Amino acid sequence: MLRIHDTRTGQVEALRPARAMRMHTCGPDVHRVARLGDLRSQLTADLVRRVLERQRVRMVVCRDVSDLGAEGGAPAAFERDAALLNLRPPEHSPRASESVPLVIELIAELIGKGLAHTAPDGSVFFDAAAAGEPQSGDADWALWQPTQGEPAWDSPWGPGVPGPHAGCAAMSLRFLGEHVDLRTGGFEQGVPHFEAVRALSDAVAGHQVVRHWVRSERLLFEGRQDAPELREVAEAGLDPLAVRLAFLEHHYRRPLDLSWEALRAADKALRGWRGRVAEWAELPSAPMSAGQVERAEAAFDDDLDLPSAIMILRELEGDEAVPPGSKLESFLHLDQVLGLDLSVEIGRAPVRGRI
Repeated sequence: MLRIHDTRTGQVEALRPARAMRMHTCGPDVHRVARLGDLRSQLTADLVRRVLERQRVRMVVCRDVSDLGAEGGAPAAFERDAALLNLRPPEHSPRASESVPLVIELIAELIGKGLAHTAPDGSVFFDAAAAGEPQSGDADWALWQPTQGEPAWDSPWGPGVPGPHAGCAAMSLRFLGEHVDLRTGGFEQGVPHFEAVRALSDAVAGHQVVRHWVRSERLLFEGRQDAPELREVAEAGLDPLAVRLAFLEHHYRRPLDLSWEALRAADKALRGWRGRVAEWAELPSAPMSAGQVERAEAAFDDDLDLPSAIMILRELEGDEAVPPGSKLESFLHLDQVLGLDLSVEIGRAPVRGRI
């Protein structure tokens, strides 16, 4: 079973075996088109899902879309990017702009429990002290914020918008219920978001809602926070899945400073693997290389150690003792988790040595 680093406990913990699991992942804030840094945590969630589904766990995933005040095409652009990165679509994809009634219900319930208080200007704040939360300078998170501009929704406290944490908690509770196995997010959401969502969810439910919390580290691009969009990668002539491979080559819990040079190298490696897979497909079939496949799968299970799995694949590619047919079956089997479309050139690419 998958072992994963829980950001709340600071420990790598084994997930409890189950036939089905529920996972919530914080979608990027699509007030603008998502950039590569926004997409890294989405890949981590996809890897968690793929590894668990390989173990025959039925996954039910909710990925919220924070679209309050979003640019017109930004949500659709994110969906296109997710498809280009081979992110498996979630069962639920609620939008914050369509879930305001859920937030109002959550706030009203917290007020009724004495766990939220209103301000004269129409703001509503979570009462951290009443909820027994550790005190900090930002403990009383805003649940409702008054506004006279757009967008704005009517509420019992006047026109306004949901606070940044209330919507995420409300959507998760609505679509996954009060028992969630994993919640994933990224550095861009920040620690306060995880803590606030946990506190709000637990306060409403009256018990611990989320069992494990998983967080990806930050991504820079050539030393800057302003990474390109996936569209720009494609316009540069690179396969979007080169971004996926470049992410896989670095552990999700380590900061990553990506570059155009690294993306070009990943693109070359990806095309090379696809060519080799196409060549191997022309040769006699053979069983998978069990030892190397088992090592790669053990790396998957070891806190998503994809860099080690990639190294094992490269080792397998150059191992002359392994027949080509065995390499083919091994690569295609492991690609169920890697998600690199390694089979797309089968039947298209010319085989070396043939005219």
